Amino acid sequence: MKGRVIILGELAGREAAAMMLDGRLEDLLIDTSDVVAIAPGAICRAIVDRQMKGQGGVFLRLPGGEKGFLRETGGLAPGQAILVQVAGGAEPGKAVPVSARLLFKSRYAIITPGAPGHNVSRRIREPEARAALEAIAAEAMAGSSAGLILRSACADAEVEEVSADIAQMRALAEAVLADLAGEPELLFDAPTPHEEAWRDWAEPAPDEVIDVEGAIEAHGVPEAVAALCTPKVALSAGAHMFIEQTRALIAVDVNTGADHSPAAALKANIAAARDLPRQLRLRGLGGQIVIDFAPMAKRDRATLEQQLRAAFKGDSAETSLAGWTPMGNFELSRKRDRVPLAVIFAEV
Repeated sequence: MKGRVIILGELAGREAAAMMLDGRLEDLLIDTSDVVAIAPGAICRAIVDRQMKGQGGVFLRLPGGEKGFLRETGGLAPGQAILVQVAGGAEPGKAVPVSARLLFKSRYAIITPGAPGHNVSRRIREPEARAALEAIAAEAMAGSSAGLILRSACADAEVEEVSADIAQMRALAEAVLADLAGEPELLFDAPTPHEEAWRDWAEPAPDEVIDVEGAIEAHGVPEAVAALCTPKVALSAGAHMFIEQTRALIAVDVNTGADHSPAAALKANIAAARDLPRQLRLRGLGGQIVIDFAPMAKRDRATLEQQLRAAFKGDSAETSLAGWTPMGNFELSRKRDRVPLAVIFAEV
């Protein structure tokens, strides 16, 4: 199947949304309500517990007896109530990562309390369209100290639709921000997979949206997920890489297969670099990542690093490329923005 296709349905009894690009699984959203108490994206009232000296952060009490970890510590005192947003999935036995920078996302807008200013997506380049959207933002956010980002999906939307969307999110944000007093409580739940797909996969517009029973299975999503639950990833010409999670980091090992020539090594490394963002996104992996590329000449490192930067540029998760280590490995860090696939299907 050619083009960008979004499929809504269920996977292993869980609500799921899959994005296929030319027949290949490109992104996957799965309900994690039976795996984690508070999903990434949820906004909670939390209580400051205790600061962790030397770790640059503070522990929080979250709803349901969960423990959160916040890196921002300025002006916080034990017992203080604050609003935080779950930033990602927690590793087993560790506190849930949260942020004090709240984002209220909808299909057309993102309300940013504490970050004033109105911005229009860079993907909208036509001066007239940008000016019109800036006028809509100014009117919709009049009297508010919160910031606003208008998303690229606004380009094809009606003025009334964008205005109504902003008004709804502004009202929700203001209601949440005013609800600071009290014990830990979930104030704004994370979207369901179908809601998140509708919100975040709207641009570019999909070639087709399929919402019929059995579509997930008919398009091979279960088989693709089964492959993602194994460490080996097949590359071109018999090459492959292994992606394995340890408690400390994600280890990636690239191999050329039977061909050990310099040309085969560079080709395998480039193939791995291009597919790695997709693999990490689908597997829900983040944190420190160390890549042991197939042996190649040092003069080819710049070419490979360029491929890595280009590959991660379009990834939704914040990624920092640290560079080459003295041992010849490449290090990078990727934000943990999802619950790992291995955790979701641990009992399946």
